[in-house]
Amino acid sequence: MRELVVLGTGSQVPTRTRNHNGYLLRWDGEGLLFDPGEGTQRQMLFAGVAASSITRICLSHFHGDHCLGVPGVVQRLSLDGVRHPVVAHYPASGAEYFARLRHASVFHETAELVESPVTEPGEIARGAFGRLVARRLSHPVESFGYQLVEPDTRRMLPDQLAALGVRGQAVGQLQRDGFVEVGGRRVELSAASEPRRGQRFAFVMDTRLCDGVFELAEHADLLVIESTFLSADAALATEYGHLTAAQAGRVAAECGVRKLVLSHFSQRYPAPEAFRAEAAGSFGGEIVVASDISRIAVPSRRPYRAAAG
Repeated sequence: MRELVVLGTGSQVPTRTRNHNGYLLRWDGEGLLFDPGEGTQRQMLFAGVAASSITRICLSHFHGDHCLGVPGVVQRLSLDGVRHPVVAHYPASGAEYFARLRHASVFHETAELVESPVTEPGEIARGAFGRLVARRLSHPVESFGYQLVEPDTRRMLPDQLAALGVRGQAVGQLQRDGFVEVGGRRVELSAASEPRRGQRFAFVMDTRLCDGVFELAEHADLLVIESTFLSADAALATEYGHLTAAQAGRVAAECGVRKLVLSHFSQRYPAPEAFRAEAAGSFGGEIVVASDISRIAVPSRRPYRAAAG
């Protein structure tokens, strides 16, 4: 299963319809919880998300709408008896704040929370899911965005395998070793398969336009990006370190994004569809104006050549 569960889409001030931030990415056996703002634990209940589904917590920065839900989530891990380790990534400069959030009140801690602060841009984790990469963003406080990159693989072609006489256990050997001997002939993996591009997810919050934004969004199958302001308030966006919906659309267009998810909306705007209209001015792909307690599927795989662009 690969989907984004949206737990909250507000910015500094929550509204009647928008909670503070919160996004859970289900990625096969991983559950990455991004920027749990105040109220995230309750939003998880509404969305049917169990604490046991969380394997990583990723904070972009330490403004309250992106981290005040940490105490409840951390305590819920122990309350629910989560047995697997949960890794927490956050800007290392905010280690003091994370310590306060983690131990905000008295509770019986049984779950294993492994802190892995982000000190520099680059790869911060690697596993069966692929690589987790952090890039520095431009905000008044230190902030990082995150990118999940699945490795490229190869897709076996049944017709080619049959034509080459590769069957049974020989197929597994071909995948494992890159070649197999069949009837006195050497069959290379490339003769019976085609490239299968790995999928990419990107999470970009609270930033002005900068190199890190474009690096994170490059060829993303699913890009979750803040669009706090509309273009009429572009000067405010720059002053406070945020993006407009139009800028988010530009990023998606220039980076070859497949599905664009807009979020982190200022409470000053009553009509969320205005964000879609602005982003669509430069981006012709699929646009989702995120809403609380919604699910957004990661797009299905596309042909390698189209993905490679």
